[in-house]
Amino acid sequence: MSVTRDPVLPGQESVWDYPRPAIATPTSRHIRIEHRGLTIADTRAAVRTLETSHPPSYYLPPADIAMTMLRRSARQSFCEWKGEAVYYDLVIGDEMIRDLAWSYPAPTPAFAMLRDHLAFYAAPPVRCLVDGEQVAPQPGGFYGGWITADLAGPFKGVPGSRFW
Repeated sequence: MSVTRDPVLPGQESVWDYPRPAIATPTSRHIRIEHRGLTIADTRAAVRTLETSHPPSYYLPPADIAMTMLRRSARQSFCEWKGEAVYYDLVIGDEMIRDLAWSYPAPTPAFAMLRDHLAFYAAPPVRCLVDGEQVAPQPGGFYGGWITADLAGPFKGVPGSRFW
């Protein structure tokens, strides 16, 4: 299937130049996750995953996450690259956001650096930032990529992208 790529502007990278199969790579970008004025996570020691047509997902070390706000949920899923994922609900007082974060407790060898790190969906009402820029969630609801101004698409998840 042929995809019309967005133009790549100066300072941008195209998600179509990302590899397949996916890879994980450390990043020193400042990642911050907030909800109702509370900091859920704040790090410069994240790992980002890159895969053709997807905006990056950021995996944060548990030491930089307010883990007391998270509770393991019953949900699980499987990724062909990373292995079996487990999910976490955000719980603050009597408010709960289901399956907001996920982790790979025993990732495949190629993704060993993700062990015990957590990634978060960027969907409202949670606010996710990369270097101070509020991100947009990857379209489609299933995917967990974070879209920032320094990325060129189009991004997997838009209508018609199922077989990209």
